[in-house]
Amino acid sequence: MSALSLARGLGLNCELGVDLGTSNVAIYVRGRGIALREPCVVAVSKDTGAVLAAGEEARQMLGRTPASVIASRPLRDGVVADFTIAHKMLKHLFRRVCGRRLMKPVAVLAVPSDATSVERRAVLEAATAAGAKRALPLEGSVAAAIGAGLPVMGATGSLVVTIGGGVTDIAVVSLGGIVVSDCVRVGGEKMDEILVRHLKREHNLMIGERTAEEIKIAIGSAWPLEEQREMAARGRDLVTGLPKTVVINSTEVCEALSEVVVLIVERIKALLENTPPELAADIIDHGITLAGGGALLRGLDQRIAHHTQVPVRVADDPTSCVAIGAGHYLDLMKNLPPPRATAWRMEAG
Repeated sequence: MSALSLARGLGLNCELGVDLGTSNVAIYVRGRGIALREPCVVAVSKDTGAVLAAGEEARQMLGRTPASVIASRPLRDGVVADFTIAHKMLKHLFRRVCGRRLMKPVAVLAVPSDATSVERRAVLEAATAAGAKRALPLEGSVAAAIGAGLPVMGATGSLVVTIGGGVTDIAVVSLGGIVVSDCVRVGGEKMDEILVRHLKREHNLMIGERTAEEIKIAIGSAWPLEEQREMAARGRDLVTGLPKTVVINSTEVCEALSEVVVLIVERIKALLENTPPELAADIIDHGITLAGGGALLRGLDQRIAHHTQVPVRVADDPTSCVAIGAGHYLDLMKNLPPPRATAWRMEAG
């Protein structure tokens, strides 16, 4: 019996699937399901370096901390931007889901399909420094396909589009590996930035990223809504410098977000053009699957289906797909090829 099997039998091992995203982190615990889903934000003391808060509590501190506290996002575009902060956040979260008395966790971490070896190493080293006994990388598209319940191991092509906070991964998965893939470094956070810029340009109103996110969730869409919605946006008037409120509608938000949506649609179409014919036939039959938090944008499935002429469905639990798939990967890894073994990637541009 292997050490891993023995640990499972004794109930001592904590096996995790980790979706370490730009905006949010989700952790799947084997045998328990999704144990944690929090914003990927951490607040640390500038004097001692101790973690004061992580997740939603830390997100509430963004832009509101005194000089002695730093609240920041340790990841950018799906990869580690601040190693020290990232490993402290992971250590804090690992303790929350595994407890202090359990063995060090075995963690499978999802990474963007175009992540370099240096970026992959940074993610794994952050997990190891946080207390993981063993850290394994897994391409996010494969994890999303597993979590969405697609026939990953079969000789059938599945097209998965995973729209995260900073990265959109597009990949055709077959026989346990990626056949063709593309990755564009835009996602939910880019949409927020566009809304901030739109309100600044059109209404002379300065808002924060949190307000932009609230607008996107409340009335944002990728396809015109049947019934127009309105929302009051509050911020600072750029002319007078005083607080100001303007009313915006779903139509102008949809038009503003088109900048990102059009880019994602065009990259999906380009990837379909480079997909082997047999797999393209499978995709026509089974459709495109959307995962990630960005998949929840209203009308995105309709817009992609309209421009690609391929059926599109949103995964049952898009925000958890990657973490669930990463957690199940340990059970499948004996039959799966190495994560990067079969991948061919398109050049960005």
